[in-house]
Amino acid sequence: MIQTIETPHAPLPAGHYAQATIWNDLIFVSGQLPIDPVTKEKLTGPIDAQTRQVLENVKAILEAAGSDLNHVLKTTVYIADIALWDRVNAIYANFFGEHKPARAVVPTRELHYGFLIELEAVAIRKGSQ
Repeated sequence: MIQTIETPHAPLPAGHYAQATIWNDLIFVSGQLPIDPVTKEKLTGPIDAQTRQVLENVKAILEAAGSDLNHVLKTTVYIADIALWDRVNAIYANFFGEHKPARAVVPTRELHYGFLIELEAVAIRKGSQ
């Protein structure tokens, strides 16, 4: 049975999707945008703040699903301009530390609401290795 995750510690879906779905021990986190879950503020400023917020949102959803950043298998990062990649990568590397999930980076022309980044992830539950 597919389980869905909903936590108030990440932005609630604005469309027809779940924050994450779980099948067996696999967790699929929907693309996260830089929206503060408490204030609902859409962060459209510097890429650094947007990247941190997106990663915090992913982290909150993973925790609600019984996982954490160390159990991420793969991420897909969509960025509005490949020239921003060095800054995104530095924050991403700091956030994940020694853990290095598989990753794809997809430069795109524009993202919803004029955001500069969106990130989705696939992880496993803790203890399922």
